[in-house]
Amino acid sequence: MNVLACGDSALLCEVGELAEVLALADALRADPPAGVVDVVPAARTVLLPLEPGTDLAAVRRSVLALEVEPGTAPPDGDAVEIEVVYDGPDLDEVGRLTGLGADGVVAAHTATPWRVAFGGFAPGFMYLVGGDPRLDVARRAEPRTSVPAGSVGLAGEFSGVYPRSSPGGWQLIGRTDAVLWDLDRGALLRPGGSVRFRAVR
Repeated sequence: MNVLACGDSALLCEVGELAEVLALADALRADPPAGVVDVVPAARTVLLPLEPGTDLAAVRRSVLALEVEPGTAPPDGDAVEIEVVYDGPDLDEVGRLTGLGADGVVAAHTATPWRVAFGGFAPGFMYLVGGDPRLDVARRAEPRTSVPAGSVGLAGEFSGVYPRSSPGGWQLIGRTDAVLWDLDRGALLRPGGSVRFRAVR
């Protein structure tokens, strides 16, 4: 792990893979060093915003001293259920690519809780991991210029829900009425939490 100063009031922790990000973020949430005000994971980094005046060197030493073991079970986080109508334009194609068929894709997507790994791309968009590994499919060869808000998609190891209409290249398998981002409330999903999808008609 490499821990770098990010300005005078934050540290950026660089690690090698997403599993290390998740484990480090869990450890920091469970026992944050003095002065840490937030834990912000990304695909290969964890940003630690600090209270002004915090000793960066002391926090860096604390972070490097943490015992972090990727692959351990995450602590219980916020759990959210999202109802999905599985009628996405790419559902049949994902069924073909995975060999599961459309019904098998739905069963696999709803059978396992997904972990909220990190946010990005748009306010409220969260990258979800830990689902059925058979659902690992490539992004579309040609992205769509407009994906409707509420679209539920797959890309690589990730699943996600588009919080607003935007361009996108994920394989769309369904849609939801859940509001992923609200200006007053913020994001529905938060890193460290979990999501279970439920099929509805």
